[in-house]
Amino acid sequence: MTQSDREQLLQTILANVAFDGWTRRSLEDAARQHGISIGELDVVFPGGARAVLEAFSDWADEQMLAAVAADQKRFEDLRVREKIAFVVEARLRALEPHKEAVRRSLAVVAAPQNAGLAGRLLCRTVDKMWRAAGDTSTDYNFYTKRGLLAGVYSTTQLYWLNDRSEDHADSWAFLERRIGEVLQVGRRFGGVVKQAGKVSEAPFRIAARLREGLGGLRRGAET
Repeated sequence: MTQSDREQLLQTILANVAFDGWTRRSLEDAARQHGISIGELDVVFPGGARAVLEAFSDWADEQMLAAVAADQKRFEDLRVREKIAFVVEARLRALEPHKEAVRRSLAVVAAPQNAGLAGRLLCRTVDKMWRAAGDTSTDYNFYTKRGLLAGVYSTTQLYWLNDRSEDHADSWAFLERRIGEVLQVGRRFGGVVKQAGKVSEAPFRIAARLREGLGGLRRGAET
């Protein structure tokens, strides 16, 4: 099966999910619609609904990054907070035709046995968002930024699911507010970490000065 065939199958499954939920029936009906055997279906999505959920998330990530690539020149000129707003909005716009499938997926990933899958997919998405925005951090900022963005994306998606405003204008306004809020938190947290870093480094700085001072005394005594 080609990548194009797999994507078409995924789209059909998502349409079925809107009516039958994330069930085996949704998958098998889609397979029959495409003339695919149940055996081949299980090869394409060996984990059943969980595998389709993962493919769905990856597809949305790809659409998000494609939107960035399509508007690359303008995107590069945006401030970081504007880039983050851009990628979050781009992903949700890609999901718009499958809003009911997204809604139903929340019940699936909320199940205790799917907690690992939910966390993995969210982490993967926010990492791609930050990388698209040009983040190259490897220190504590790497985890802080992704943790904060995970909260922004999750709450914005929940708001978006129930948004009835034209072109989801209220969702984009909500997104802007959430980004503003976490930037304030991030600054405060960053300040605390920097101060903590200074405190933790203080004994080493003092020790170094003592060594330098003792060295000077020894040299003075030898002359």
